Amino acid sequence: MSTFRLPDLGEGLAEAEIVEWHVSVGDHVRVDQPMVSVETAKAVVEVPAPFGGIVTALCGAPGDIVPTGAPLVEFDSGTVVGRMPATSEEEFVEPGFAGGGRGGGAQRARAVPAARALAKSLGVDLAAVRGGGRAGLITLDDVLQHANGAGAANGAAANGSTTVNGAAAANGAPSPAARAIAAAGPADGSVEPLRGVRRAMAQSMSQSRDQVAGSTVCDDADIHRWTQRGDYMLRLMRAMIWAWRAEPALNAWYDPVTQSRFLVAHVDLGIAVDTPGGLILPVVRNIERKSADELRAAIALQKEAAHRRSTAAEDLRDFTLMLSNFGTLAGRYGIPLVVPPAVAILGAGKVREDAVVFEGAVRAHRRMPLSLSFDHRCITGGEACRFLGAVIADLEKPD
Repeated sequence: MSTFRLPDLGEGLAEAEIVEWHVSVGDHVRVDQPMVSVETAKAVVEVPAPFGGIVTALCGAPGDIVPTGAPLVEFDSGTVVGRMPATSEEEFVEPGFAGGGRGGGAQRARAVPAARALAKSLGVDLAAVRGGGRAGLITLDDVLQHANGAGAANGAAANGSTTVNGAAAANGAPSPAARAIAAAGPADGSVEPLRGVRRAMAQSMSQSRDQVAGSTVCDDADIHRWTQRGDYMLRLMRAMIWAWRAEPALNAWYDPVTQSRFLVAHVDLGIAVDTPGGLILPVVRNIERKSADELRAAIALQKEAAHRRSTAAEDLRDFTLMLSNFGTLAGRYGIPLVVPPAVAILGAGKVREDAVVFEGAVRAHRRMPLSLSFDHRCITGGEACRFLGAVIADLEKPD
C-alpha cells in the first residue's frame, strides 16, 4: 500500500481545492495518467498519477481543501515507478521549535513551508501559533490570523478595547459578521466561502495591509495628441519603461528583515486581469526588451490563460512592478494596493474629455487619470512623483 500526498505544485502555496476526480476507487491507473484537478490560488492544475497501480482510497471530495503534503490518493501499487515518488510528510512540512532552540527537549511545531516563510517575514513565533490544519499543521491562514489578532489585540489593549482584530471579543465571542449571518434567514442570502483566486486575494490584501506603508499620488496625462485610440496597455507599458529608466527605485523588491531594497535590472510587469473567478496577476517578463507586437501578443496570451485558469505557475510570481488598467471598467482614480515584495503599482482610470485651458482658450482634451501607489518604507515621495511625472511625459507624446 502506498500513499500519495499532495505535492508542492510549484507556486509556494500551502493548499489546493479538489475540483474534480478523474479516477475512482478500484481503477487501475498508469504512470502520469491525470488523477484529479485541483484549484490553487491562481490556476486549475491536473495532478498525474505518480505510479501505476490500483486506487484503494480517495482522500477528499470535490470542494475539499487539502494542505500541501496531506494524503491525496492511496494505491495498491506493487513496484513503485514514475517521476513523482511517494514522499514523507517531512518533505512538505517544516518543523519549528518551541522552547528557544533545537536542543533540551524542544517541542516541534509542524508548519507548511509557505507558512514558515510568512512567519519569518512577519516576525511570528511558530511556537505561539495554533495550527488549524490536519493534525495541528500550521497553515498560511493560521499565521495570518495570529499576526492580525496579535496586532489588533495590542491596539485594543492600548485603547482599552476588548475586541480582537476588530471582530471577535477576547472571550471568544463571535464576530459581528458571524452574529449577523447567524441571525439571517434563508431568504436573506447565502454564505459563499472564499476559494481559489478570491481566497488568495484575501490573503494577499491582508499581507499588503499588514506589511506595506502605502501612499498614493494622482495626476492626469493629456493624450489629446494621440492620433489612434485604444492600445492603452501598450502605451502604459512603454511609459512605465521610460519612467523606470528615469527613476529606477520603483522597480524593486523590499526586504523588511534586512531593511534593504533590491533594484531589479529588468522589468517583469504584473498585469491585473479581472476574471469571473477573481483577480489574477500574470507577469509579462522583460517588457523593456520586447517590441510592440511582442508585448501585444504576450498580453493577449496571459489574458487568455487567466480566463481559462491555465496560467503557468512561473508566470504568477516575482513581478517587479504592477499595472492595473481599471479604467476599462469604470473609475477615474483609485488607491491600488502594493503586494510585497514589490514596491509600486500604477493604476490607470477611465479616459474621458475634460475642459482644459490650452493656449489661452478652454478646450476639450482627452485625459487619462493615473494613480501611483508605492511603499513609503523604501520609496520617497520625490521618487514616486518623478516616476509618475516620467509616465505622464511619455503618455503625452504623439503616437
